[in-house]
Amino acid sequence: MKNHQTKLLVDGFVFLEGPRWHDGRLWLSDMWDYVVYRLTADGRWELVSKVPQRPSGLGFLKDGTPIVASMGDRKLMKIIASGLVEYADLSEVARGDVNDLVVDPEGRIYVGNFGYDLFGGGNAALANLAMVDVDGSIRVVAEELDFPNGVVIKDGGDTLVVAETWSNRLTAFQRSPDGSLSNRRTYADMGERSPDGICIDREGGIWVSCFNTGEFVRVLDGGEITDRVFCEGKRAVACQLGGDDGRTLFCCTYAGELEDIHNRKRAGAVEALRVDVPGVGFPEA
Repeated sequence: MKNHQTKLLVDGFVFLEGPRWHDGRLWLSDMWDYVVYRLTADGRWELVSKVPQRPSGLGFLKDGTPIVASMGDRKLMKIIASGLVEYADLSEVARGDVNDLVVDPEGRIYVGNFGYDLFGGGNAALANLAMVDVDGSIRVVAEELDFPNGVVIKDGGDTLVVAETWSNRLTAFQRSPDGSLSNRRTYADMGERSPDGICIDREGGIWVSCFNTGEFVRVLDGGEITDRVFCEGKRAVACQLGGDDGRTLFCCTYAGELEDIHNRKRAGAVEALRVDVPGVGFPEA
């Protein structure tokens, strides 16, 4: 296993989620500051949009339009110059706040949800994964997931992998041409590690943010860990490969206590490191 060390790129955020590299910038959701940012590779940032119901997962349609998960109202929103426009209302299928998402090359969006009222102290419950098709129709494509979180598409579009945070595993599905999912299996048992955000490199490795252990690890199908990045004293929230050549791993970390998140303590940061494995996510998978 290779061990790596990050360097601080920029800090002063509250709680960063959903990093995506797009058009030469790193897009980020600051969930508890209610805004979407984008950063240059050297850490210069700008505010893109305010999201009053808390932003999470980010993605881009075929025409480049940004899509953000609006957690509290369980909707997907398009980010346009004048603000937000509703793209899909998931309130009838999502049993909790909508969370991370991925967009396939055709423009289909897969989005998970908490499954219960996590922030309100509700009893834990399993959740589903929904798909918003290119015509705007919505259907549930996977059930009984244990807090579905980060999600990627790999193997030329044939496989979808989702992090089940509370079960400490990555779960894989076979994708059909119409976007349906089948043949559920365990992609990687993460042991004591609770996976949060994930991203994929061009060699098919999945980089996993392990929230409870403060690590980012690279995992192969079957569970072998090839690389490890440890962030001492910090939570590992989400990660994304990007940069001009796709070899920079951007790591979203959180240095506060869990109760500090709701108090909007500015303990969120982006750290970065150069890695040997190239890749920028599902368009190249």
